Amino acid sequence: MGAQHDKNTKILNAAVIIAALGYFVDIYDLLLFGFVRVKSLESLGLSGQALTDVGISLFNWQMIGMLIGGVFWGILGDKRGRVSVLYFSIALYSISNIANGFISTPGEYAFCRFFAGIGLAGELGAGITLVSEILPKEKRGYGTMLVASIGLSGALLAWIVSSNFSWQNSYFIGGGLGIALLVFRISVSESGIFKEVKSNQEISRGNFLSLFTERDRFVRFLRCMLIGSPTWFVVGILVTLAPEFAAVKGLEGVTGGNAIAACYTGLILGDILAGVLSQYLKSRLRVMWIFLIADLFAVLYYLTSDFSSPAMMYFAHFLLGISVGFWVIFVTIAAEQFGTNLRATVATSVPNFARGMLVPISMSFKYLKDPGATGSVITAAYIVGAVCIGIAFLSLWRMKETFHKDLDYVETV
Repeated sequence: MGAQHDKNTKILNAAVIIAALGYFVDIYDLLLFGFVRVKSLESLGLSGQALTDVGISLFNWQMIGMLIGGVFWGILGDKRGRVSVLYFSIALYSISNIANGFISTPGEYAFCRFFAGIGLAGELGAGITLVSEILPKEKRGYGTMLVASIGLSGALLAWIVSSNFSWQNSYFIGGGLGIALLVFRISVSESGIFKEVKSNQEISRGNFLSLFTERDRFVRFLRCMLIGSPTWFVVGILVTLAPEFAAVKGLEGVTGGNAIAACYTGLILGDILAGVLSQYLKSRLRVMWIFLIADLFAVLYYLTSDFSSPAMMYFAHFLLGISVGFWVIFVTIAAEQFGTNLRATVATSVPNFARGMLVPISMSFKYLKDPGATGSVITAAYIVGAVCIGIAFLSLWRMKETFHKDLDYVETV
């Protein structure tokens, strides 16, 4: 490309603000279902095993929506623009949230979670892509750190709201926050890098299939996706199933909601540490190595410890959250690994595909866990965790550093 583009040297600019606030509402909605699942399904007349079975089904509908949305919004982000995806994705998951407060059947619930999932898939990738392209390379790590750390705090708001309001009003509040963000209409401009690529009709943009037609691109894409696998093992298995792990350890009084809140408090701190450390070391990969090693030790501590109280176990969840605080670096690396004409496609699909890995992770965990064997929950976690963390280490090995990379280039498609 070679052209010079004006960069916004202010870290806290309009693009960072809208991306951070959008991700805040995104995370609120993403985790709200986990907080209100039981009481919302009970109000629909479900009980016993149906609470688990229907809950898993609803979660899967949301995940299917996110996988579809990850590809759809990514392609749209490279064809139409990053800002368009930001606003349209916020609108979709906000409307779905509001509609979710009016449902009266599991079928209607599934319909809302599916479209909410599609909407939730677009915000983070588009936001990180836009921020990475607008900020100078020396500061873009700080920008993406702010997006992730502010956004992840939406989990704490979801926890507080769901604890103090009905499940219907919790959904209304989430939808209202998104609509308010759109009404506020912070003015955000597209990056100069994207505008130049868009003006050149000869450049192919948003060609998702091209990620699989050339070996180097496919390997880069696969690496970007797999380094995030430990995150959803930690959040989806160790934290979400905290009551089951507590029971095996002979501990009572541990709840999934409190475990998630403790984990996401750690995640916020971890994302801040990862962002600052990345800027200090001037490296994305060295920070990933540090955090993956920390994650290995945090998982071992969690699985081997006999906690004396719920508070001690929640502290372990907090440590787990810190250890997977590389989420911001993980998404930033994805954005930096690819040219402008595929950047949004990759940065949007990669985190959603990584989230989608929770499906095979949870299925493997369920298969390995023997209901009749004492301690089999721990054994299954050891095996699945070793595979997830091992895959992440292998994917990170010999990966290309992107900290100093100039993003003003395109992929030859």
